Amino acid sequence: MDYKQQWERIVEKKVELHSAYSSYWNQYSDFGNWQFWLVLALLLLPLLLLVFTVDRKRIFEIFFFGYTVHILWEYADIALGHSGFFVHKYFLLPVIPNATNVTASVLPVGFLLLYQYCTNHKKNFFFYTILLSAVFAFGFASFERYLGLVELKKGMNQFYLFLIDLVIVFIAYGFTKLLLKVRDRARL
Repeated sequence: MDYKQQWERIVEKKVELHSAYSSYWNQYSDFGNWQFWLVLALLLLPLLLLVFTVDRKRIFEIFFFGYTVHILWEYADIALGHSGFFVHKYFLLPVIPNATNVTASVLPVGFLLLYQYCTNHKKNFFFYTILLSAVFAFGFASFERYLGLVELKKGMNQFYLFLIDLVIVFIAYGFTKLLLKVRDRARL
């Protein structure tokens, strides 16, 4: 099989996969299912909370941190999903990444509010991150599994989610601190 044939086969499989996702969504994850409304609530409620709690004086810094958590978790979740390790069985729409409610809202908002709290109150960010990561990995992910929203396969477990949380949040923290140093140098 040459390059063009191989690529056409990939595109054909992608179209077939999207069709399967759309069919699944129409049967099991659309507006008529309670899971859709739970997924929507998990997207909107943290964002609503954020509107009322974010420190507007530091909004760029705090949102940069949260956005970095979002992007890193989105890519990690896409990789885990494509590899079959972490499967989200209910999602908002078949055309957006399956875990958008969690990777664009629950996790970034949770961690950015933690970042805001720790930096405003001189608390140990690393310690509190370990605690919140444990809550998300062992509590929230377990709750999602219990409700049948997600499946962990191929040896994936909550401990690995905990470690991924830590790596992502610590990278986001490092990027944010680097951004603040660049900003401070630019002011000189």
